[in-house]
Amino acid sequence: MLKLENVSAAYGQSPVLFGVDLEVADGEAVTLIGRNGVGKTTLLRTITGLHPVTGGGVRLNGEQVERQPAFTRARAGLAYVPQGRGLFPHLTVHENLLMGLPALSGRELAGREIPELVYDLFPICRDMAGRPAGNLSGGQQQQVAIGRALVTRPKYLLLDEPTEGIQPSIVGEIEAALTRVRRELRVAVLLVEQYLDFAWAFADRYYVMQKGRVVEGGLTQDTPAHAVQRYLGV
Repeated sequence: MLKLENVSAAYGQSPVLFGVDLEVADGEAVTLIGRNGVGKTTLLRTITGLHPVTGGGVRLNGEQVERQPAFTRARAGLAYVPQGRGLFPHLTVHENLLMGLPALSGRELAGREIPELVYDLFPICRDMAGRPAGNLSGGQQQQVAIGRALVTRPKYLLLDEPTEGIQPSIVGEIEAALTRVRRELRVAVLLVEQYLDFAWAFADRYYVMQKGRVVEGGLTQDTPAHAVQRYLGV
């Protein structure tokens, strides 16, 4: 289980997160929603070790990891696809995928082969393997970014607004691929998302953030998506 206990974080002297409690069970899909600027991305970065906590704890598979560096958490099974995808635009698609392999060190031998499942889920990764990633469309880049995260064979996949700026047909392909990742690989997913139809179709549970705090949560099947639209200013 991935579990946050009373987590706080700040930028300099400005607090951003205030006592956040959140958990994601093995194989579960959880969505985190809220307006822009409420701390969602900071929370993901805090989980992965890219931003320090000022209080509270982060537990991964029962171990306290809030003081561990990002690479240690990656090797323990955390994978993160940031908002904007974070690809290396001048490297080829294949070279971007290879960048995920070092995270396997410590869990299994890090080879030089991309798992066939990545190509099965996202054929674009094979079809455009030799192209610079920066020449792909936004939707294609997002598929490569998720594929790179899956190269690490994660236990927990953190996604920051994967549907942003992507055409509906690609959104459908991403949803289908992530559903397979959950069912076949039992990878848990924490999804930050503004597109409620996508989030509610995919996730088992939800959390709502306002001003750095979790203010609501529950089962998506028990709460219609329109009931939480007010938190997005809709």
